[in-house]
Amino acid sequence: MSLDLSDALQTFFEEARGLLEDMESSLLSLEAEPDDAEVINAVFRAAHTIKGSAGLFGLNDIVAFTHKAENVLDRVRNGDVALNEGLIGLLLACRDHIAGLLDFAVDERTMDAGARSQGMALAAQLDLCLDDKKAGADADADSASARLPTTTEAQLQSAGGGPLTEDTWHISVRFGLDVLRGGMDPLSFLRYLGRLGEIVHLTTLADALPTAAAMEPEACYLGFEIRLQGDTSKAQIENVFEFVRDDCDLHILPPGSKLADFLGLIGALPEDNTRLGELLVACGALTAHELEETLAVQECEVGRETLVQPLGEILIQRQMVQPELVDAALSKQKDARSRQAQEAKFIRVHADKLDSLINLVGELVISGSGVGLMAKRNKDVALLESVSGMARLVEKIRDGAMHLRMVEIGETFNRFRRVVRDVSKEIGKDIELIIEGENTELDKTVVEKIGDPLTHLMRNAMDHGIESAELRASRGKPVKGTLKLNAFHAAGGIVIEVSDDGGGLNRERILAKAREKGLIADNGADMPDGEVWKLIFEAGFSTAEQVSNLSGRGVGMDVVRSNIEALRGTVDIESHAGVGSTFRIRLPLTLAIINGFLMSVGDGHFVVPLDMVQECMELDPARNPQRDYLNLRGEVLPLLRLKDHYGIKERLRRKEQQGLNGRAARRQNVVVVNSAGRKAGLVVDELKGQFQAVIKPLGSIFTKVRGIAGSTILGSGEVALVLEVPALLSEAAQERVAPVAQV
Repeated sequence: MSLDLSDALQTFFEEARGLLEDMESSLLSLEAEPDDAEVINAVFRAAHTIKGSAGLFGLNDIVAFTHKAENVLDRVRNGDVALNEGLIGLLLACRDHIAGLLDFAVDERTMDAGARSQGMALAAQLDLCLDDKKAGADADADSASARLPTTTEAQLQSAGGGPLTEDTWHISVRFGLDVLRGGMDPLSFLRYLGRLGEIVHLTTLADALPTAAAMEPEACYLGFEIRLQGDTSKAQIENVFEFVRDDCDLHILPPGSKLADFLGLIGALPEDNTRLGELLVACGALTAHELEETLAVQECEVGRETLVQPLGEILIQRQMVQPELVDAALSKQKDARSRQAQEAKFIRVHADKLDSLINLVGELVISGSGVGLMAKRNKDVALLESVSGMARLVEKIRDGAMHLRMVEIGETFNRFRRVVRDVSKEIGKDIELIIEGENTELDKTVVEKIGDPLTHLMRNAMDHGIESAELRASRGKPVKGTLKLNAFHAAGGIVIEVSDDGGGLNRERILAKAREKGLIADNGADMPDGEVWKLIFEAGFSTAEQVSNLSGRGVGMDVVRSNIEALRGTVDIESHAGVGSTFRIRLPLTLAIINGFLMSVGDGHFVVPLDMVQECMELDPARNPQRDYLNLRGEVLPLLRLKDHYGIKERLRRKEQQGLNGRAARRQNVVVVNSAGRKAGLVVDELKGQFQAVIKPLGSIFTKVRGIAGSTILGSGEVALVLEVPALLSEAAQERVAPVAQV
């Protein structure tokens, strides 16, 4: 029966992507603090975990390349290779290549020639880092060759005299009495041990020798204290004594340099097992045989019903591992158990399942509205009470389901650390990125779609906004430019700000370009700044004097606006010459279900987000119908008549002339809406009140209809259009400029 690893493989892909994100973040932070040992260890652990997990699934390309990167990181961790800006750039490129290899594995594609060539080039650079270290070590060895002892001196030292090398394995062995009787020669084990390295110190222990009268000729009374220098492992040394392992007392302690390696390996171990002994065996600090011996000792203590010593204390007493390794393993054990306890509170759910749940909740909202409408028509008091209780529960279910889709925007923000680093080096500017509000939550769908607009804004801010170091110095500014990303909740939505401390937008250059392209009729001198800044969102608009790899072709800012409007959002600009610019994006928290305000115009229904409704009032029928503005407590409020705007005026008149309503025409009402500080009055026929709107997308035939963000289904089965308030406010302001100016 074959084992299906498809689910485990998908989990590996997700975890590997998370590790690569952590790896990139850690490498970027190392540019500011290259000596941060904890962060270096975090990068090493990420690479080590990816390599080990990839090996379980036979992803050999990932294993082979990550192994090379891991070797360099190991040298960096040990202080053998200096971490500088160039090496960080190389490691970032390696991280990108591993991400590419991961994509090939996800798509089950073979690595193409381009990726293979890139991998070979990066591997060659990694080898150069290791070769530089090796060359340095060879030079050190040559310079010290005159100080090496002669063969005679080395032989004397191995017999027990002279200075000792500290970076050696310490082996303590006491042979049992029956070793010779079993046909084993203790010296043969020592000779075989010499194949693993150089025995730099050897002391023969004869303290177990009895008196001459009690000595047995076939018994072995010898023991040895050995220092072995060589690139070997504890398991290999133990295997030397395999045939006499049960008839000798053997203790192996690693050298000081190995201690650091073991500590690193303990930190990099996966957290599947949290047992102390298994952790020490997995990192190589303890052999399986030593663990069995120690557990047997501990079991004997249990059988004697005495106070049982912890395993770590027994290992230290028997000189099998150093206290530092036991402490590190215990710390790993504690962290792993804490993390597992925390992860036990969470469950991994596929995004499609959440989307399906939201759709079902939306259908439940629509069905609940239908039942409520039926109860009102039948005037059934008991049913109305039941429907009211059900509506409250449905609202709680809706809020809970929507909260499941909320994710922090910090993951999207953190991606731009790499963007800022790479772009600033490409254009030769020193730019610092400041991130605030990364814990702000937003609908998962909105987070996924906001990345591209933010990328355009960030790149333009670095290329056009922030000046060169020379120009900044001449203006009395810090040489290092500042770019800021910020997010916060406001008025039932979210605001994302992209700010820079550059030179600001050039009003005159924008107006000149607008006149050249025929976007404005006059010189535009009287245009407010806000309207001037909006010109840069026109297709093909650019004030760049030179076309660069980043910008200058007029492609990008119109895409920013269209993408943000597709999310039912708006973008505003605040700019001051010589001070900088701020691009402020306002987005709804979710694209699925909203609290709306229902209105009717003729036989049509419209919905606006409830958080944008400021107030409602009745329109005086005696006022001049040609006046498209209203005096709202001393404030001029432009009016937008939805009848005229959507062409339903004549249809309504025909209904009124036919007397279908059976009464005189109703008074009209004004719904005052507010978005980003801008106000307008929507003139409607009837106010229906608060309504839970399940947003449904419109077909492609409606893509060019401005001011419509989607549709929703009422309890009666009728369709209501969801209004895009920011677009309507812009149209109301543009169409009413002349009348308002005459007030």
